[in-house]
Amino acid sequence: MDIVEQRASAHDATRPPLLILDTIRSFLDENGLGSGALQAHRIGEGGGSNFSFLLEREDGTRYVLRRPPRPPLPPSAHDVVRESRLQLALAPLGIRVPNIRAVCENGSLLGVPFYVMDYIGGDVITTALPPPLDEDPAARRRLADDLVDTLVEIHAADVRVPGLAAFLRPGNYNERQVRRFSQLWELNQTRDLPTVVDVGRWLASNVPDQLPASVVHGDYRLGNMIVTREKPERVAAVLDWEMGAIGDPRADVGYLVATYSEPGGRENPLGTSPVTGMEGFPTRDELVERYEGRSGRNVAPLAWFEALALWKAAVFCEAIFGRYVRGELTADDGRASRFETGVPLLAETAAELVGA
Repeated sequence: MDIVEQRASAHDATRPPLLILDTIRSFLDENGLGSGALQAHRIGEGGGSNFSFLLEREDGTRYVLRRPPRPPLPPSAHDVVRESRLQLALAPLGIRVPNIRAVCENGSLLGVPFYVMDYIGGDVITTALPPPLDEDPAARRRLADDLVDTLVEIHAADVRVPGLAAFLRPGNYNERQVRRFSQLWELNQTRDLPTVVDVGRWLASNVPDQLPASVVHGDYRLGNMIVTREKPERVAAVLDWEMGAIGDPRADVGYLVATYSEPGGRENPLGTSPVTGMEGFPTRDELVERYEGRSGRNVAPLAWFEALALWKAAVFCEAIFGRYVRGELTADDGRASRFETGVPLLAETAAELVGA
C-alpha cells in the first residue's frame, strides 16, 4: 500500500509506504499546520518523478506534501530539500511559487526527506482546458502570453541575493548539463539506444558560451503551472522545481519551445499539454518573439537548447521507464509504459534538430 495509517501497518508490505498518516499528522501538528484527523491522496502527473500528495485535515485546512520516489535513487536526483530551498529563496523576490510551510531534511520520518506547502486551488492544464479557456481563443492567447511573462520574471531574479547565491556554481552551466546527463544515461539506460549517445556527443562538441546567469527552472512548460478558477488566464504558481538551478536562461526557452505543441503543428514528442495545439495559442516562433521582446535577450542558437531539452527528457524518462519495468512505481504510474517508444522518439527528434 502507498498510504498507511500507522507504521506497523507496513511491516508485511513488499515495498515501504509513501505516506504514514499518523507520522505526517504529528509533523503537521508540531509545525502548527491544521488540526484533527488527516486524509491524503496522490495528485499530479504520474510517471515516477517526485510525488505530490494532497493533505486534508479535519479543520478544513489543506496542504501538499512533496517527496521523492522510493529509494534507491540516482545520485543528486530527486533532491526535495534543495528544491524547497530554491523556492524559499525565490518567494521574497515576488516569483510565483507555492508557499512552503515546513521541511523535513532527513529520512527520520518517512525514510526520505519531504516538504509541505500550502495548497493552491486551481487547475494544472494538460489534456483539457477549464472555462473560459475552453471556449475563448483570445483567453488562451492571454494565458500563453502570461506563461512567457512568468518565465521572464523568473529570469530577472537577482541571483546575487543570499538565498540564490548559494546555488551559484563556477564554469559553464551548459557544459555541466551535458556532462551530468551523459553520466545519468549510463545509470538510467535499460536498453541500447545509440541515438541518445550520438546526440549527447554532438551537444558536448558544440557547447555554446553561457549567457549571464539567471535562475533556470529546468522543466518549464504549461503542465507545471497552476491557474486559478478566478483568473484562469494567469499563472498563479510555478510548480516542480526539481531541476531548478542557476544557469543559462536559454535552457528554459529551449525546453518550453521543444515541449510545446503549436496550432497546426505536430504534437510535441514529450506528449505534454497537447491543448496548446488549439486555436488561440501562439506558435513556437511567437513564444520566442515575446520572450526576446520582454527580456531583452537574444536566445540564439536556440536549436542547441531545444535538442538539449529533448535529450535530457529522454534520459530522465528512461529512468522512469526503468522503474516501471522493474515494478518500482505505484499503481497510478501506468502511463510510464509510454516511454518504451517515447524515449527513442525524444532522442530522434533531438537528432533531427541539430543533424546529429
